[in-house]
Amino acid sequence: MTTEKKKKNLVVPIILGVLLVIGIIFGIKEWTYFSKHVDTDDAQIDGDISPVVARVGGYVKDINFEENTHVTEGQILVKLDDADYKVKLEQAQAGQKGANAGVGVAQSQIIATQANTSTAKANVDAAKVKLNLANKDFARYANLVKDGSITQQAFDQAKATQESAQAAYRAAVDQYQAAVKQVGTTQSQLAVSSNVISQRQSDIDFAKLQLSYTDIKAPASGIVSKKNVQKGQLIQPGQSLFSVVNDGSIYVTANFKETQLEKIKTGSKVEIEVDAYPDEKIEGEVYNFSPITGAKGSLLPPDNATGNFVKVVQRIPVKIKIHPSKEMLAKLRPGMSVKASVSTN
Repeated sequence: MTTEKKKKNLVVPIILGVLLVIGIIFGIKEWTYFSKHVDTDDAQIDGDISPVVARVGGYVKDINFEENTHVTEGQILVKLDDADYKVKLEQAQAGQKGANAGVGVAQSQIIATQANTSTAKANVDAAKVKLNLANKDFARYANLVKDGSITQQAFDQAKATQESAQAAYRAAVDQYQAAVKQVGTTQSQLAVSSNVISQRQSDIDFAKLQLSYTDIKAPASGIVSKKNVQKGQLIQPGQSLFSVVNDGSIYVTANFKETQLEKIKTGSKVEIEVDAYPDEKIEGEVYNFSPITGAKGSLLPPDNATGNFVKVVQRIPVKIKIHPSKEMLAKLRPGMSVKASVSTN
C-alpha cells in the first residue's frame, strides 16, 4: 500500500512537470517566433477597381456582358441608342458646309474687289493724263489771251476743261481708295468665315466625341461586378453602371498597430494566410505605408481636442504586394480576410 501510495503521489508532480516542460517549450517557440515576426489579422485582400459611369445619357440598346465574367480592355460592354447623336453630328457637318460656302463667297468677293481696284487704278492714271493735258492747255491759253491771240471764250473753255479734269481726277482717286478699303473689308470677312469653319469643325469633333460615348467600353481587363444597368433603361450622364476588378491588381492591405511599425520596413518579406484557404500560403513583401492612420482618413475623423481624451492605439494601413500562383490568383477576391505575418529578420 505504501508503494502504491508513493506512485500515486508521484503522478501529479510528473504531470505538472510535463505540462511545465510543454509550456516552456511553447513559450520559447512563441517568443522565438514573435521576436522575428509581426502579425496582424486586421488585413484583407484589395485590388484596383475601375468604376464605369455613363458620359452621355440615353436608352440602353444592347448589353454585351454578364455579371462576374471576364472582359478585355476596350471591349464594348454597353451600347446606347445613338440616333440623337448621329443627328447632331449631321447638323454640325451641315454647318461646316455652310461655313465653307461662306468662305467661297468671301474669296470671290476678294477677287472681284481686286479687279475693281485695278480698274480704279487705271481710271486714276487716265484722269491724271487728262489733267496734265488740261493744265498745259490752260497755261498756253493763259499766255495767248494776254496778247489777244485768242478770244476770251476760248480761254474760258480751257479753264473749264482744266477744272473738269481736276474734278475727274479727284473722283478717280476717291474711287481707287474706296476700292482698296473694300479689298481690306472682304479680306476681314474671309478671316471671319475661316474662323467660323474652325468653330464648325470643333462642333463636328464634339459631336463625334459624344457619339463615341454611346459605346461604353471596358476601361481595363478584368472581372465585371456590381452591374447596375438593364436593357431599355434610360441612363443619365454620370450614372454608375458597373465596376471592373482589374487583372493582376490584387494586393493586401494590412492594418498594423502603430507600436508594430518600428520593426516593419519596405521590402520586408510577408507570409499571407487567406481565411478561405488556410492551407494555401502566399508570399509577399511590404510595398509602402499609408501617410495617415485609418481613423484620420475616415469620414468622421476623431478630434482629441474635444471632451475627455482616451488614448487608443492607432492602426496604419500597409500595402503588401503578393505573389500567388495563377490558380490561387483566380480564387482571390477583394474584401477577403487574411492574416499577415511580416518577417523582421
